Amino acid sequence: MKFLFDFFPVVLFFIVFKSYDNQVDGTLAATAVLMVATFAQIAYNWFRHQKVEKMHLITLILVLAFGAATIYFREPQFIIWKVTIAHWLFAIVFYASHFIGNKTPIIKRMMQTNISLPEPVWLRLSLTWIWFFILIGVINLLVAYFFDFDIWVDFKLFGILGLTLAFIIIQGIFLVRYIKEDHTQNRLNSNKPIPIEENN
Repeated sequence: MKFLFDFFPVVLFFIVFKSYDNQVDGTLAATAVLMVATFAQIAYNWFRHQKVEKMHLITLILVLAFGAATIYFREPQFIIWKVTIAHWLFAIVFYASHFIGNKTPIIKRMMQTNISLPEPVWLRLSLTWIWFFILIGVINLLVAYFFDFDIWVDFKLFGILGLTLAFIIIQGIFLVRYIKEDHTQNRLNSNKPIPIEENN
């Protein structure tokens, strides 16, 4: 559910853009809605959880900056580049987490309360996310420059959403054996007899 909620501003961008016949007017209106929806998303998270995730904050800053440039210059290239820069910044943040602070990969901080993995697996998982973010950024530019803007808008919603879902499913298949092992180990531990202390 949280994953789909993260795509809520993109869905609104898509709906508003498709409701206009004029591409320029549609882009400007959709970008304005995207900016408001992203801000509302952050505000909702803050009032509900009293915190804002770093990735959401990065997204908000980029949406406001590149969205404002798109509207001011009436140039859709800014909002296109926002998608790529956002994903590349996510890759940088994920990579930097290996060396900054407690040197714990962000993906481990996000998931360790739900799953226990060996350190080499956490590292491998983090690196796959880093490469995924880089790849999405590259694909976004390829779609933008080899196809028209209408197709890019479709890709922004369905393409990125589909690729992300596929990636998460593949990741889940990779992790399922560790989840089973962790569940089995917990069950074995729970079945251990409780030692009885002898009174001397």
